[in-house]
Amino acid sequence: MILAGSPTEYEAVMEAAKLILASIRTAPKSRGRDTICSCIVTGAEKQKVADWLIARKEKAAFFERDGICVEKAQALILVGVKGEPVDLNCGGCGFKTCQELRSTQKIQGTDFTGPNCIFKLMDLGVALGSAAKTASLLNVDNRLFYTAGTAAHALGFLEEADVIIGIPLVLAGKNPFFDR
Repeated sequence: MILAGSPTEYEAVMEAAKLILASIRTAPKSRGRDTICSCIVTGAEKQKVADWLIARKEKAAFFERDGICVEKAQALILVGVKGEPVDLNCGGCGFKTCQELRSTQKIQGTDFTGPNCIFKLMDLGVALGSAAKTASLLNVDNRLFYTAGTAAHALGFLEEADVIIGIPLVLAGKNPFFDR
């Protein structure tokens, strides 16, 4: 007999996390150019993200709140994108041509690096939607956290990514990410 509980729930979250990574990997990409990266963060690395957020409570109270939520999570998925242009010259990035964007030096902003191609940011959104859908289908509580991505970016996770979003995962009797 296998009883529900901490070790079993952790194992289930880890299996779900692997399937969520598969969902991210196979999400459609603009012009077929894959610049999405992702990983599963647990243990001490996940705690580093939580600690970084909690330490930034002066920036905004929701950073501490989200840090506490990351602590409660059994795993944290990070999804990032490199915002390189896709050569459509659409102007959505604020430049007239993709070459102008490409020749502009990336700037480390407060939370992320930019400017970025709007299509690459949409790719990130599609990958995140796919991840959240898969987590939901597997009955794993989750939520998209901009703040966890900010922490991950500052801590050097997914170094190739210009923008990162975090998705904490947990099996719990009540979703801790929505009753905050």
